[in-house]
Amino acid sequence: MLWSFQMEEETLKDKTVPITLFKARCLKLLDMVAKSGVPLLVTKRGKPLVRVLPAEPVPSLRGSVTFLVSDEEFIAPLDEHWDVES
Repeated sequence: MLWSFQMEEETLKDKTVPITLFKARCLKLLDMVAKSGVPLLVTKRGKPLVRVLPAEPVPSLRGSVTFLVSDEEFIAPLDEHWDVES
């Protein structure tokens, strides 16, 4: 039996799909989970196998850096001599 797009949407609303459908429509189902935010349970022979969850948004790194020296100290020349060739 061929699965139609409508059947996939109905199955996703139930939040459970058999592994054969997941294998055949993996990318489409992953897109649907990402778009809807609804977790999806994949079953094998009627038993839960894996749960597919939408990815959480990545937190911003802005403001997460702590400077331990001032700008002036950071760019100040070193008091030691060094040779580029070594």
